[in-house]
Amino acid sequence: MYNCKYNTKGSTILLNDLSILKQFQHFCHRNKVTDFEKGFEFFAVFGGLDEQINVTQPLFEVIKTKLLERYGLVHKAVCNLYNSGSSTQNILSSVALGDGREHAVFKRARVTTGDGEEIVDELVRDGIITSARAKPMGHLNVEQGTLSDKLYFQSPFLRFWFAFVSPLFKGIKDGNYDEVKERFDNRFSEFLNLIFVQLSQELLKQKFQEDWLSDVRSYWDKDIELDIMAKTKSGKLIVGSCKYSNSKVKKSELTSLQKKCKVSGINAEIFVLFSKKGFSNELKSLKGENLKLYSVKNFKSLTKEGK
Repeated sequence: MYNCKYNTKGSTILLNDLSILKQFQHFCHRNKVTDFEKGFEFFAVFGGLDEQINVTQPLFEVIKTKLLERYGLVHKAVCNLYNSGSSTQNILSSVALGDGREHAVFKRARVTTGDGEEIVDELVRDGIITSARAKPMGHLNVEQGTLSDKLYFQSPFLRFWFAFVSPLFKGIKDGNYDEVKERFDNRFSEFLNLIFVQLSQELLKQKFQEDWLSDVRSYWDKDIELDIMAKTKSGKLIVGSCKYSNSKVKKSELTSLQKKCKVSGINAEIFVLFSKKGFSNELKSLKGENLKLYSVKNFKSLTKEGK
């Protein structure tokens, strides 16, 4: 459990170590989210903060008001969460901007494996990040030495901070936000996908309540990466893909997923696709017991606590 507090103009922000689902529920209730497309985008920036956010305003304007113009206060509060140092900062930014694979994080941060592992262990103890072990799902025969663990932030806000704010602090301190805006415009769409994957996994757990999921996670090895791999209580293997883009998902996405499974020897019985903008008519015509389709509107059910 960790706390981040700062006070300015009567405002107090508390940042607690909660699950991604609990943070999303709190954010949606606190800010009366009804448009879940906007909700995802604001949550990817402010998720985990116990502060009122106006989700009807342009997102970057809220970022400017809440974070950039109050950089000194927020920076001080964030630094109180962990033992800061240049190598630690580099690792945190590498996790925030990359795919989280441990070996790639250390390479990008320019730290040795030994030093990196020591820093990661401390950050995990502080509740800043968590480590997900790469492991095959039962029948997959993958050499453990070829797999790399992944590192994830516990809080969406902290991930955003170390991706878009902390690395560009010099300009921000001088009141120049051009670099932040440029990075935001160029990289935020891609940045959103991890949040969409994490919440899609939570929605999948909710949708499979009768034949509940005994295991659900992302899967990766040196050859492939899958947004979702899950196993039901009865032993059915589920594989899924999540696309947070402005285009409808087409049948080609399902074909690509099926091809990945065939090449890797993954005998999936159910395919699940999650999309921001819905699905093509051709894909919707295939929907059934072996293909489940979920769009943004389905995520409303996640906000109902206890479900």
